[in-house]
Amino acid sequence: MIDHAHDLACVHGATELLLHAVAQLDNASLAEPSRLPGWSRGHVLAHLARNADALVNVLEGRPMYASAEARDADIEDGAARPLDVQLADLRETADRFRATGDAPADWTRTVELRNGVTDEAARVPFRRWGEVELHHVDLGIGYDLEDIPAEFLERESDFLARRFSGHPDVPATRITDGTHTWTTGRPAAEPEVTVSGAPADLVGWLAGRRDGSALTTDGDGLPKLPPL
Repeated sequence: MIDHAHDLACVHGATELLLHAVAQLDNASLAEPSRLPGWSRGHVLAHLARNADALVNVLEGRPMYASAEARDADIEDGAARPLDVQLADLRETADRFRATGDAPADWTRTVELRNGVTDEAARVPFRRWGEVELHHVDLGIGYDLEDIPAEFLERESDFLARRFSGHPDVPATRITDGTHTWTTGRPAAEPEVTVSGAPADLVGWLAGRRDGSALTTDGDGLPKLPPL
């Protein structure tokens, strides 16, 4: 069972860690490339702020974004802002998300995200936790997948495995960190391949942050995953 209150607390803790790290940067470093192709660190921070507002929209029953074009334009427009403006925006939007999450609500209701994707409202805080953790890594400022809490890595492996479950272009795959096991890909009586590795490496591969070279398989190689 999803504990949205626990996840909201985890979002807050991860956000505070992110804000502290970003506050050590300067304007010049925000213009430098992030680990995401085509995005500066400023792009990543602008996206994080706009995503917080977007998830407030989701929880309050509005469209997540006005349109895909508006989403992209808001990120582009916000990318070049100076550090103090970026920090203030991150703090204010995080506070709005937290206040929305703390308000009385039916957390079992179904909400709509982008591209017609639906989910239970109680899962939205975990989705935000993932945004904060993974994009903190994407900034390339000394926080890496190995620094992410073990609870998140385990749950994110499960979340991402579910995203690819039933996908016709992904072979039936067993994924294991040596303690936990997940299955994904095409339906099959038995997995076609088993992928094993450390939790951080598995999440890195599943989330498109690592090439999977640190993982091992019992087949001809790692399955090719579609973009998230």
